[in-house]
Amino acid sequence: MGTSWSARVAQPAGAPDLESGLQERLDEVVAQMSHWDPGSDLGRFNRAPAGTWQVLPPPFFQVLAYALDVCRDSGGACDPCAGALVNLWGFGPVNRYDEPGFTAPAPEQARAVLPAARVRLDPVSRSALQPGGVQLDLSAVAKGYGVDCLARWLDGQGICNYLVEVGGELRGAGLKPDGQPWWVALENVDDASPGDNGIVAALHGLAVATSGDYRRFFLHDGRRHAHTIDPRTGTPIDNGIASVTVVDASCMACDAWSTALTVLGPVDGLALAERRGIAARFVVRTAAGPVEHLSSHMRAMLDLA
Repeated sequence: MGTSWSARVAQPAGAPDLESGLQERLDEVVAQMSHWDPGSDLGRFNRAPAGTWQVLPPPFFQVLAYALDVCRDSGGACDPCAGALVNLWGFGPVNRYDEPGFTAPAPEQARAVLPAARVRLDPVSRSALQPGGVQLDLSAVAKGYGVDCLARWLDGQGICNYLVEVGGELRGAGLKPDGQPWWVALENVDDASPGDNGIVAALHGLAVATSGDYRRFFLHDGRRHAHTIDPRTGTPIDNGIASVTVVDASCMACDAWSTALTVLGPVDGLALAERRGIAARFVVRTAAGPVEHLSSHMRAMLDLA
């Protein structure tokens, strides 16, 4: 899926090697939901004829259903049907922004591929309707789901102490061998003040995901074009957000909501986080430097006054 994974596991002496089992879990996610692999179930859905119902594997159906729920609840800020738009801006598997020959699309080109048709789901047959031309992209949710898969598999093996990660999204349980929790630093943006160590959180039965404009972007006409695209306008976000971090028991939820809140911006995003009880940290770029805003639920989780 165009990224890496890692696992730190405190396991009892004599326990079997876990790497192959963890890799198998992620291989299943890739085989179903990768937009980097044209042979995946997602790739086949994207090529399906208009008006056809496609039976999906249960995990694929579950993740797509969740992504569509977040799309609805965020007013379209995070849309799994926006794959064509992501590809047009060079952040998909082909015609990439960091390859020779790429040019940023004109506004009319972006408007032409705005998500117009909606994928419909039938939970009885576990199938999805390809309305015609929809290019699914689950990159804002599938990595988090992959993290949850690793955690569930380790739990099933009787492993209680671990920190697993896919593409920078993390989930931890139990303790390290020294008795300390799995401490992780919430990501700082690239222009944070030197020596600013930010917030450190203990991932004990919790997951964390960050969406930011500093990971993948290109400069065009003097502006930063981040990989997070607003599916409502067809353009990369330009709302002052440098990053949004979400903490939750589910990494899939963290992944999806960090993207949705990033698109919504510091005002609407923070308001939605308050309404939905989301533990979120917003970092906003200002002329004076990055400014941090925490939802009340994030403050409570971090035990901040």
